[in-house]
Amino acid sequence: MARKLQEINAGSMADIAFLLLIFFLVTTTMDVDTGLVRKLPPPPPPNQEKTPPIKERNVFIVLINSKDQLLVEGEPMDIHQLREKAKEFIKNPYDKPNLPEKKIIKVPYFGNYPVSKGVISLQNDRGTSYKRYIEVQNELVAAYNELRDELAMQKFGKHYSELDKDKQAAIKKIYPQRISEAEPKNVGGK
Repeated sequence: MARKLQEINAGSMADIAFLLLIFFLVTTTMDVDTGLVRKLPPPPPPNQEKTPPIKERNVFIVLINSKDQLLVEGEPMDIHQLREKAKEFIKNPYDKPNLPEKKIIKVPYFGNYPVSKGVISLQNDRGTSYKRYIEVQNELVAAYNELRDELAMQKFGKHYSELDKDKQAAIKKIYPQRISEAEPKNVGGK
């Protein structure tokens, strides 16, 4: 005489699997890709007049071609030289006539202080590799960060990152990050 096996009710198994799936979806963290931190300017109002042209001496031109080569101020340059050249342009320590003009502004903690009118203009070719583009961006941002850090150490005896928000804002007024990016073009082949 064969015994009849009792059936197991599997209806609640689907409910348990569904609840476990929801639990893992809610509790699992996902890595989020982060991009370059940039604050874009607001769009100009429709009735705004044309901005006056920027003097040539106030623009530091950085070009990257499709072969990932740099042309800085009309001269070929290695990526490792870019940061120092950008710092010299931004700071203009000796008031050279070929480097940016300065205007005197009132800055908290510093009083009247000369601030550069310089703008870094970055343009790349459509064939430029993303890696080279990011390397150039990093060098230009690092130039500003190093200048801010040097000034913070000189004035306050602390690194820029260790200062309170007011002191950081004052240093940002002296070294505002002005990097202008032009639309990529097909100028280097490919």
